[in-house]
Amino acid sequence: MLLALDTSTSAVAVALLDLDGGLLAQEHVVDPRGTTELLAPLVQRALAAAGATPADVELVAVGTGPGPFTSLRVGIVTARTFALARSVPVLGVPSHDAIAHEWYLAGGRGPLLVATDARRKEVYASVYAQAAGDESALPWQLTRGPLVSRAVDLPEGERVLPTAGRGPSLYPEALANADGPLDVSAAALGGVALARHRLGLDQPTDPLYLRRPDATPSVPRSAIGAQRQDEQTPGTASAGPAGATQQ
Repeated sequence: MLLALDTSTSAVAVALLDLDGGLLAQEHVVDPRGTTELLAPLVQRALAAAGATPADVELVAVGTGPGPFTSLRVGIVTARTFALARSVPVLGVPSHDAIAHEWYLAGGRGPLLVATDARRKEVYASVYAQAAGDESALPWQLTRGPLVSRAVDLPEGERVLPTAGRGPSLYPEALANADGPLDVSAAALGGVALARHRLGLDQPTDPLYLRRPDATPSVPRSAIGAQRQDEQTPGTASAGPAGATQQ
């Protein structure tokens, strides 16, 4: 079976699928701040619900974002660690692809905008189009993104599209056509991973952060390095109170 995880949106999502894509179990909790505490117990609950153990997992799939730095990292590290312990492949799926996949499988037609919360009054955005490929391929294709932007700064032709994700609820004045799932379904993510796996496509697990993390050092690294060098150099004088020289 395949274990699918995603922590890129407001939900912590876990699913188990058989290798034909059949859903065996899934767990889904909306809690954007509880990723670290929730993910491992949800994996255990999904395995128990499917009557399975880690030894039954032959593939692992994980959402690669875009998403907040900390929660995204928790999901990817968990998936990589589980796969390493089992000596099985880990497949990365851009998380917006999973949202689009669920929308198209539910009967969506034409172009779609996926807009998820990027915080800082911005959204992560991706645009999709309906594909006309054969049945073995995915029913959609990415045409732009993912990118990070203020919702109002997206092109008008994209802002009027059916829009999945939490962007419309956060910025209804800019994204007025809410349609489709709010968060990533791990079952849909697993379906994308299996389809691409059957086609032999590369599925890297590199995270799509799109920008630097919110937490940054208060002192530039170059300054920290210079200070440490001074501390380790014999005979170096340092400035004391009022600029006095200390020997």
